Amino acid sequence: MVKQFDLEILVKDWYFASFPTDELGEEINNRITFGDILNCLLEHNAVYDVIGVEDSIIRERIFHAISYILRIDYEGIYNLWLESA
Repeated sequence: MVKQFDLEILVKDWYFASFPTDELGEEINNRITFGDILNCLLEHNAVYDVIGVEDSIIRERIFHAISYILRIDYEGIYNLWLESA
C-alpha cells in the first residue's frame, strides 16, 4: 500500500500515485501535507475543509496513510476526527 515516508509529503501527490483512477482526488487541496491534516485533527478543526473535498473514502485513505506513517492504529486517527466533529 503506502511506503514509509514523513508527514511533509503532499497529500495530493501521494493520492494520485496510490489511486490514479480516482478523479475526485483532483479536488484535494494542492498545498496540504499529511502533517497539516494531523495538526488539523489535533487542533479539532474541520478536516474536510483542509482536505478540500468532502468524501469519506478519500478521508479514510488519508487517515490510513497517517496511521501507517505514525505506526499507530487507524482508530486512533479516526477517534481524533470524531472528537473534532
